[in-house]
Amino acid sequence: MRIIAGNYKGRRLETPENYDIRPTTDKVKEAMFSILSNDIPGSVCVDLFAGTGNLGIEALSRGAKKCYFCDNSKVSIGIIKRNIAHCEAEGAVVYAGDFNRCLERIREKADVFIVDPPYEENLYEKVFSKINELDLLSEDGVIVAEHGKYQDMPEEINGFVKIKERKYGHIFLSLYTWA
Repeated sequence: MRIIAGNYKGRRLETPENYDIRPTTDKVKEAMFSILSNDIPGSVCVDLFAGTGNLGIEALSRGAKKCYFCDNSKVSIGIIKRNIAHCEAEGAVVYAGDFNRCLERIREKADVFIVDPPYEENLYEKVFSKINELDLLSEDGVIVAEHGKYQDMPEEINGFVKIKERKYGHIFLSLYTWA
């Protein structure tokens, strides 16, 4: 796994030795950041269920001014911190804990949320509800939900409306903004 573009291009990232973490493939990551190319520079991002930090570090590499990395796994938090240090990434804030606690710690609006929870836990509705409740998405912000083909993401979910959906093999990216 590597950083595809930007200031940290080509840097290899640590990946887990087990399969509890499902890192986003380079193909899906490249497609995601192609879609977000105008949203990332100068933005505040949140990499929720960050795993290895792969997506948030890619955002920082491409010009995001800040990225919050959130995960509830101690193993993941260690990997995220090591990957940030390896890339010498600036603007990274790492929070350990469940998504509710992590989101409650963020004190500014974010322009981009990357939401990639464990597929089997189906947390999308709860996550979107919490983002809405805390009013964390900027006015023109976007939420990117990565999900499997068996998870049907609704057209509207807790105050947000789907504006785009793309398929990459068995992986889908659904983009939402304020309704």
